Amino acid sequence: MKPGSVFIDHTTSSPDLAEKIAEALAAKGVGSVDAPVSGGDIGAKNGQVVSMCGGLKEHFDRVEPLMMHYSKRVKLMGGPGKGQHTKMANQIMIANIMMGVSEAMIYSHKSGLDIADMIELLSGGAAASFALSNLAP
Repeated sequence: MKPGSVFIDHTTSSPDLAEKIAEALAAKGVGSVDAPVSGGDIGAKNGQVVSMCGGLKEHFDRVEPLMMHYSKRVKLMGGPGKGQHTKMANQIMIANIMMGVSEAMIYSHKSGLDIADMIELLSGGAAASFALSNLAP
């Protein structure tokens, strides 16, 4: 990359790796923003991902307008690696939700419920979630 440019890393990796990437690029005069996303393939196809960013504010400010073209939310969470830490918090939350939705699908099937009706109904109440509305069907 050319000096003065900014690298956007949308992979999900370790915060330590994001810090190493930022250091290596800084040595070459290149900025870095670690920006893992949430929203899955559905969010990506619809340009509705959430980008969790780590890096220097000056680098983030340069790339935020670009990321807003394919993200419904973009936020700088702190220095290099903080985007990856935010993604980890996201994954911890999602794991619990996904386990609950999976168990509910199995229970509903075994109970003889109409799964589509159950999903539609519960998506309007306290059990509503991205996983229930978008992944369970």
